[in-house]
Amino acid sequence: MSNRVKISSLGTYVPPRILDNYQLEKMVETSHDWIMERTGIRERHLVDKGVATSDLATAAAKKALERRGIPATDLEAIIVATVTPDMMFPATACLVQNKLGSPKVWGFDLIAACSSFVYALQVGTQFVRTGAHKKVMVIGSDVMSSIIDYTDRATCVIFGDGAGAVILERSDDEGIDFLDFEHEVDGTGACSLFMPGGGSLHPPTHETVDKKMHYVHQDGQAVFKFAVRKMAELCETLLTRNGLTGHDVDCYIPHQANRRIITATADRVGMDPKKVIINIDRYGNTTSGTIPLAMQTAIDEGKLKKGDLVLLSAVGAGFTVGAALLRWGF
Repeated sequence: MSNRVKISSLGTYVPPRILDNYQLEKMVETSHDWIMERTGIRERHLVDKGVATSDLATAAAKKALERRGIPATDLEAIIVATVTPDMMFPATACLVQNKLGSPKVWGFDLIAACSSFVYALQVGTQFVRTGAHKKVMVIGSDVMSSIIDYTDRATCVIFGDGAGAVILERSDDEGIDFLDFEHEVDGTGACSLFMPGGGSLHPPTHETVDKKMHYVHQDGQAVFKFAVRKMAELCETLLTRNGLTGHDVDCYIPHQANRRIITATADRVGMDPKKVIINIDRYGNTTSGTIPLAMQTAIDEGKLKKGDLVLLSAVGAGFTVGAALLRWGF
């Protein structure tokens, strides 16, 4: 019996409401040109009041199930990669499980900020590879607008809301497989991108709310420098270990944090710009949702087909770094 693992389906969802740069100009001291030059973002999707991470996750999951042509009851585990759970507990995976109507499926959340989806892919892959489960759903979903201060131009221009879900299962096709993963954590950068309030260190109080401690805080320069260096380092490590170069990659799907970070990584690794997927202009940084959303963009643009060698990479708060190498499964 094969222990190869593939992505057998993909579903994505973004809320319909759009906040573009020109609208942001009326909310905070910024401009369309400034945002485009520094980030490459033109617009982002935001939820309406009362719409939560589990709602986006469920919508994406249902599309993945429909695409695969199976009911939710065929799943055996659900991993929700998110930094914006509906609540501290229960896990958002429990809420998604209930909304999908799959009562015998277990699951949990995985929090590694913008690297969450890549980390969750490895966890899900191991469940399938070892034979523990036949079908595992990995969902990346975040409502970043719920933790963004829209008077802080350093963060409010960057983030959007969105979700994507993939189904992992055994591959009967030789070569269609997750080939390798590489992950890294550097905790010295924890305070360069973080939300200080709401946890056990600073529980919610009037003081933490007044100090805006329940919003994202970011040292943009520190994050940018780390991301440019580490995204390329992990990609090179992964490719070299497998006897490959950037020229061998058919499709590079990076975390959509900043256009300049993406292009710098692709240049350093020697990848053809035409094979690099960039959709940050349409969605902004949706944290755990960026990579599956970019997978769908690659499919829509005819840049991703069965058997393609795909490289994924991400850098997130923590600092966390992750990369994956796979042959596309459908």
